[in-house]
Formats: sequence, C-alpha cells, structure tokens
Amino acid sequence: MSQVVTRFPPSPTGFLHIGGARTALFNYLLARTNGGRFVLRIEDTDAARSTPEMTQAILDGMAWLGLAHDDGPYFQSERQDLYNANVDALLANGHAYWCQCTPEDVQAMRDKATAEGRKPKYDGRCRNLGLGPGPGRCVRLKTPQDGSTSFLDLVKGPVSFPNEELDDLVIRRADGGATYHMAVVSDDHAMGVTHVLRGDDHLNNTPRQMHILAALGFPLPVYGHVPMILGQDKKKLSKRHGAMSVMEYEKMGFLPEGVVNYLARLGWAHGDQEIFTLDELVAAFSTSNLNSSAACFDLEKMLWVNAHHLRAKSPQELAPLLARFVRELGLPEPDRTKLEAVIPLYQPRAQTLVEMAEASAFFFTPDADLPMDPAARDKFLTAEAKALLAEVRDLLAGTADFSEPGIEAALHGFVEAKAVKFKVIAQPIRVALTGKTASPGLYETMAVLGKDSTLARLDRALA
Repeated sequence: MSQVVTRFPPSPTGFLHIGGARTALFNYLLARTNGGRFVLRIEDTDAARSTPEMTQAILDGMAWLGLAHDDGPYFQSERQDLYNANVDALLANGHAYWCQCTPEDVQAMRDKATAEGRKPKYDGRCRNLGLGPGPGRCVRLKTPQDGSTSFLDLVKGPVSFPNEELDDLVIRRADGGATYHMAVVSDDHAMGVTHVLRGDDHLNNTPRQMHILAALGFPLPVYGHVPMILGQDKKKLSKRHGAMSVMEYEKMGFLPEGVVNYLARLGWAHGDQEIFTLDELVAAFSTSNLNSSAACFDLEKMLWVNAHHLRAKSPQELAPLLARFVRELGLPEPDRTKLEAVIPLYQPRAQTLVEMAEASAFFFTPDADLPMDPAARDKFLTAEAKALLAEVRDLLAGTADFSEPGIEAALHGFVEAKAVKFKVIAQPIRVALTGKTASPGLYETMAVLGKDSTLARLDRALA
C-alpha cells in the first residue's frame, strides 16, 4: 500500500471548533499511526466570508493542540488554475458540458419535480445540446444516470447511492470559478490524499466527488465518515452545550493534552482506557475503533480528563502556564519558586489552570492587599480568637524551623500547652492568612507563604 496521506481542510469563515478539531485529530492520528503525511488545506474560496484573522485562529488552534501538519497550509484561493484545468479536461473528454440554464430555470425544474413527487434536481436539458462557452453559462458534470455508486466506508461500512437521485453537478460557475466539489477533488488528487476522514455531514458529497474522480481517471481515496458530536440532549452541538472555539478552552485553563485526550474519546475507543497522551493515541489509533453512532459532548467529563493531565505534569512544567492566569487576575508577576511550591498543593483538586490560579491567588497577593471575606472575618476573628492568635503570632515569630514539620511541631505544642483543640486556632489562622475559610493544609500554606508574609498577615488580622 502507498503511504497514507490524510488532510484537514477547514474553511476560514469561523474559529476552529470542537467538531473540526476532532476531525483534524483523527486525520492526524491516522497519518501518524501509519507513518504517513498530514496535509493542512485552507478552503478559502468563499471570499466574502473568509478572513486572514480566521485563518490565523485555525493555525493557532492547531498549533496549541500539537497537531503539526507535514504539508501546507495550502490555500484554495490560490489554486483556481489547477481546478479549471481539470474542468477543461472533463470538457475535452466528454464527461462535462456547457449549460445555459439560469438559476431560475433550475429552480423551476426542481419545483416541477417536487410537485410530481420526484426528487428535485436539474433535468439535464443541456446535456446533449453541444453548447460552447458563453455569457451566463456554467459547466456541469455528466453524472451516470443509472446504476449506483457504492463504497466501503471506514466507519459506516458499505454505503450505496442510486445514481438516478443525483443530478448533473455544476463544476464551474458562470463567473468562471470552480465549485467546491471540483476544488476538493482536484486538491485531494494533487496532494496525494489516500484517506478522506470527515464528518458524516459530508456523506452525500462522496458519490459526487467519486464521479468527478472517475471522470478524470484519478484513483479513489478511502472514505470514512464520523458521526457528528451531539449535546447531552442529543441535539446538534452548539454553544449552549459548550461547543466553543478551541482557543476558548485555552482561555478557560484547559491543557491541550486534556482537550486532545477528550476529543479522541468522543467517538473512538481503545478498550477501557480513558487517559491518553498524544503519543499513546498515535500508538493505539485505528479506524476500526471509530464509533458509528454519535458521541455526546460532556463538559464535566472533559474537566475530569483535564484534571488527570494537570496532575500528570510536573510543577516545573505547569509554573509558566499558571503564571499567565495569575497575572490575568491583576496580580504582580508571581515568583517562579513560589509557583512551583504552590502547584502541588492544588494538583489533587484543581480541574483547570483558571481554578488553580483563582484558588491560589492569596499566595501571590501582596500582604497589605489581601482581601478578606467579611463573613469569615466576623465569624472567626472574634476578640477571643484574636487573643489566641496574638500568642500564635509570637510563637511563630520565634520558630527557627519554618518548614512544614517545624510549624506543625510548634502549633501542636501550643494547643497542648493551652489545652485547646486545634480547630479553635485553625480557622482564625486560615482566615488571617488567606482571607477565606478554605485552603490547603495550614502547615503547607504557611511554609509556602514564608515566615515574613505569615507574620505580616497575622499582624494585619490582629490590627
């Protein structure tokens, strides 16, 4: 078998969304698993809606996910000469013809067919007229009029379309531009694409593109059509289900590894394994494990997967990523050493970098600016609590070993001497140091804050 070549052909009329990203991932994995090539093609023939900004957004999304292409990006807007050369070849070999029917004529044909209970389509009236080029004329493919067009789909299995239901497809518009199907077929052949893996909303396009390929004498690629992603309500995925631009998830603090892992499991399985690195996906991927039924997008499951990848990374890897989200809270540039000390405190519980940044913000807030929850202050920083807190402050000031074990030993000695339960001083200390009632363990928190900040915050609470 020749080298496997796959392609991802987004249209730059919008951002790279979840569905497109999953298609890109499956094509990337199919190429990588087989030692093949992955082609990126920008289908920007819709000049009115395609923008450089959207193209860059797609490239940014692909780069963030780690889906590096081997060839491209190619731009269809720059390849019209190729497409029209193929149209001319079809005119020359008798597989295409000039058509003078106006859009209004075609609509009338369709309306008539519908009224008579037939499939609405172009009736082929110009097929045998032998027309040449002229104003307002398009070029149509001579589609086979009987039999069927069949293929073995990688996902759906055997698929067949009766040719009588397909009309003579326009392959060159009256303005001289090649149509979508002509461009796709020309590019797939020129780029050596062997496998076309795409959403099943393209399934009806396949027989049309197969007819063009056959008329040009080009080899057919292997086709596979993956079911669309649905929301939890089994309806088409939309923003209300969490279907956003891939880069929106980056802003929400997801790791690219988490997003890639989750997308791979939307419609593909490898035994009971849930957590994969990209390298593991490449090693395990097979189209035989693609599901023929639609997958449902579940943001909670995506968060669960992302949390696994957060825990798998080292503090050194996460520190520069977390720093950005700390800055976005309006806080000063965080100290790298403190970041690396803080991260292990939150890895067991945080699902995203945003969660981690928001929960740990008190570590990076200047001592004098620490906000304090009024309800927590009123409940735990009472006059009685402050009296004990003042003694704790003096005890900690004299503690030479300000490590977790040193702090633990000092505070346990204090509560034993005072004959009080640890919880009597725990929450007042926590509120004084963090401004809230929830935090990692007190000993770890104080050790990471350091002696100077711990004392400064206790002094502020007492004042």
